[in-house]
This record gives sequence, structure tokens and C-alpha cells, in this order.
Amino acid sequence: MYFHTRNMKTAVSWVLISKTNEMASRIKWSLLRLIRSRNTSHFRFPVKTQYHFHTQCIGQNLRKVQILPFTGPKYFAVRQLSIQTQDTPNPRSLKFLPGKPVLGAGTLDFPSPSSAESSSLARELFEIEGVKSVFYGPDFITVTKADDDVEWTDIKHRAMEAITKFFDSGEPITTGVTHHDSSHSEDDDEIVSIIKELLDTRIRPTVMEDGGDIIFKGFENGTVKLKLVGSCTGCPSSTVTLKNGIQNMLQFYIPEVDDVEQVEDEADHISAKVFNELESKLGDV
Repeated sequence: MYFHTRNMKTAVSWVLISKTNEMASRIKWSLLRLIRSRNTSHFRFPVKTQYHFHTQCIGQNLRKVQILPFTGPKYFAVRQLSIQTQDTPNPRSLKFLPGKPVLGAGTLDFPSPSSAESSSLARELFEIEGVKSVFYGPDFITVTKADDDVEWTDIKHRAMEAITKFFDSGEPITTGVTHHDSSHSEDDDEIVSIIKELLDTRIRPTVMEDGGDIIFKGFENGTVKLKLVGSCTGCPSSTVTLKNGIQNMLQFYIPEVDDVEQVEDEADHISAKVFNELESKLGDV
């Protein structure tokens, strides 16, 4: 009787595994058909409901000044900028939401002061003591501090002042190039096209909710290479996100994916080296 029951359980397990593999194969085949029919550029996966792991700080509410009903100088309605902050999974990064579009679409990373030439706001934020990097999203700004010894109190206050002053000035947020969806190329094979679509529709929106972004850098010998920016840089949970989140999802849809690894540009290595050297010199003073 025990042997019969064990055989039954084994049979059921094999049936479930077969069903799962069959479902993944059907999904992959459907994706390939869509890519071929739409030239790999116009379709998107349905984005699942995002799960938020943030705590919000209450900012100022919008208020309006009414036009006074008497002759003489005219007083026009004024909308005060409302800035909220959100914690991120990275304790060294804080997300600022001004209540209006920042880039509108795409992201832009400023890992060091030398990279902020295209944005006056980023340069102003780098003037704040303790700020290590600045990151722009569609409707948010992520500020990352140098280390845990730097208190958020002063940085938060001065950052809000700088953001408010900038939006009041009416200046363009940047004159640089923003990073939008993973650019599709006619040279992309089917696997790379599916990887980019999954990143743009399933993964990047969730990462942006946490104040960061993930940029596709290549696919070689079964390994997907990704660059982490914004709050993802130096985040203690970034490795878990890469392996347990992104890698598992890509492998479910694409069996050809063996591994996912984080990479950095050469400029990022140089910036990090210069910053660490400067930090070391300041510590010796």
C-alpha cells in the first residue's frame, strides 16, 4: 500500500512538472510569434500589480491663493510645490517625489559630481555635504548619501529647498540623453528580444518604484549582464534581487539563460575610485 501511494505521488509530481514546462514553452512560442509579427518594437507584456515596500513621509499639501475681489493689483492662483519622500530598500538612498514630472519618461543617472554637467539641479544637489549620487526617474529624484554616518535630516531639508527652487525657475531638467526602454535592434536575436521585453515590462517598473533602474548591457554564453543604477547601486539586497527575482523570472521564460550578473561601466569604476580616494583623504584630515 505504501509503495502504491508513493508511486501515485511520483506520477502526480511528473504531471505537474510537465504541465509547467508545457505552459512556459507555449508562452515563449507566443512571445516569439509576437516579436516576429510586430518587428520586436511595439508590444508589451501586461504589467502586474506592483507591490510597494515603502513608507511615505507626509509632505505639504497643495494650496491655492484665491484672487481677491477688489480693484487694484491682481493676485493670481499659486500652486505650492509639494515634495514627498519615500524610503527605499537601500538605507543610503532616499526618493523625492515633487508631485510633478521630472523626466516624464526614462531615467538618468549621475554617479558623481563630474557627471552632472547636463543638469543644474544635479549640480546643486551635489553641493550638499554627504551626497554621493543623484538619479532622475519619470516622476522622482533619488539621492544617495555617502555613508551611514551622514544624517538624513540636513540632506533632506537642503534637497527639498534645491528641488523647490529649481522647479520654480522653469529651467529644463537636463540637456543630456535619458535612458528609455531597452533599445531594440534588428541585430537582436530572439532570446535578446525577449530578455529586453521582460526587463522593460515586468522588471524595470518595479525597480523604479524603489527609486532605481536596471539597464541591459548584453547577453553572452548564457549570462545576462545588467547595470544597476539609482538606489540599486550599493543596495544590500541587490544580489538577492538579481538572483532570486530577475534571474528566476528570466529562466522561467527563457531556458537559455543560465546566469544574471551585475556589471559596471569603466567610467563608473573611475568615479568610484576617485570618490573613495577623496573620502580617504578627508578621513585623514
